[in-house]
Amino acid sequence: MELYVTEISKYVIDLFMLLYMTEAFMTFRFKTEKKRKGIYIRQIICMFVVQLSCFIQIIARTGKPVYLFFFAFQIIIFAAVLMMFYAIYPGGNRLIINNSCLLLMISMIVLTRLSYDRAVKQFFIVTASFIIGFFVPQIILRFEFIKKFTWLYAALGVAAIGAVLLYSAATNGSKITYTLAGITFQPSEVVKILFLFFLSGALYSADNIWQLMIASVVAAGHVIILVLSKDLGSALIFFVIYLALIYISTEKIGFLVLGFFAGAIASVFAYMLFSHIRRRVQAWLDPFGDIASSGYQLSQSLFGISSGGWFGLGLYGGSPTSIPFVEQDFIFSAIAEELGVIFAVLMTLIILSSFMMIMYEGYYIRDKYYRLVVCGIGVSYIFQTFLTIGGGSKFIPLTGVTLPLVSYGGTSVLVTIVMMMIVEGVCLIRTDERCEAMERRRQRRLEAQKRVSNREQDDYYERRPYGTKEAAEEKEYQRAGRYEKSTDNAQYREYREHRDPEQYRERGEYRDTEQYRERREYRGPERYGHEGYTEEDSD
Repeated sequence: MELYVTEISKYVIDLFMLLYMTEAFMTFRFKTEKKRKGIYIRQIICMFVVQLSCFIQIIARTGKPVYLFFFAFQIIIFAAVLMMFYAIYPGGNRLIINNSCLLLMISMIVLTRLSYDRAVKQFFIVTASFIIGFFVPQIILRFEFIKKFTWLYAALGVAAIGAVLLYSAATNGSKITYTLAGITFQPSEVVKILFLFFLSGALYSADNIWQLMIASVVAAGHVIILVLSKDLGSALIFFVIYLALIYISTEKIGFLVLGFFAGAIASVFAYMLFSHIRRRVQAWLDPFGDIASSGYQLSQSLFGISSGGWFGLGLYGGSPTSIPFVEQDFIFSAIAEELGVIFAVLMTLIILSSFMMIMYEGYYIRDKYYRLVVCGIGVSYIFQTFLTIGGGSKFIPLTGVTLPLVSYGGTSVLVTIVMMMIVEGVCLIRTDERCEAMERRRQRRLEAQKRVSNREQDDYYERRPYGTKEAAEEKEYQRAGRYEKSTDNAQYREYREHRDPEQYRERGEYRDTEQYRERREYRGPERYGHEGYTEEDSD
């Protein structure tokens, strides 16, 4: 029975992951969240079916009811996050929050299989991160003054990673973490946000080449401190963020080429200076040449990916725990081994859809400052994913960075959730901009319609025999009988003096006009009378 449950659930998981991924890319067909509503509902159904199927596998393999309670708590928290976000931030981007919840669900599933204690710890960190993250969009939306602290962000960032370089203990040859009040965290993850705000503010206000050079020097200072701490993965991410933002800000390809050239030179020096980089490069070139030591991690990772096949061995069917630091650096390999290559590829495509949506939101925001912030977050997110998956699959040398929202790591998941909420805050700003633009377009349409109406009215009166609007109105008044026959009426006298007397004939006023007497005297009454007309009729 256990075998049947495992085999059937594998195909169910892949099917609903495929449906979810398809819906994720279908969202780009529509420009408004209102039109995407049906897609989001189907995505929520798919993600909870995937989580349920995975925990059915876990419970069938282990027989421990404690996993059922853990699964129930996850359902409650993730459902609450989605409902609260939809209710509090209807103008936010729901694809980003949906994808984030799905990746966190996958993280809980894989961590539960690898280490239940770490999974529980990560679950509490995720819950606390969402509580903090829900305030972030409001801060971004309401407080404009956060743009003004450019150099404060730089000072805090340099101080934080500088303290790690000076005072923290080395772990596996690198100074990455710092312990404060019994809590261990990775400052470079937090500094990533400060670095984004600093660089966005510096490039936003840069008016000349000298200001760009000053911003570049400070950015280089961050990277150099990380290199000296041997946190080369973070240093590489910071450098790529800098290259992306300098190109987006200036739109000059020359800066990008120059940056890549400088990065290549720095990589050569780093290879010559640091022995552990040379070991990683050697393990990347030939992981099976020294499989017992330097190549052990990478070779085990490759064995795990290849043994999983298309549909995986099922949860608890493989041996991913044989890979050192599998929860942090090689979680992609564990996913491919037990959930299958198809599942791993679909998960990667979902991450790609998040990146595309982040860049989409950044492209359409009019505020250049927040455009740089959002694009920096997108570049950081996708490049860190590339480093983790590429390193575990022997595409690039190992860098020791985590897979965002999936790998174990409290600081990493907290910072990534906050970054996603920053993007959601910018989405709220873009929604306000879109509403303001719609209002401006509506006002312009009303003004254009008013101008067209006035022009058409003027054209109408010009085609009338009286020429002007005022003359036509006077004629209308006259036709309505509003002019009195009394000669005391000034407007009536004006008509008598300046208008053709023929128009007064029917009202019996024609004989009293001077024009009539003049015509009768010089042209003869026969032309102006009618049958039976006599001279006496003129008296």
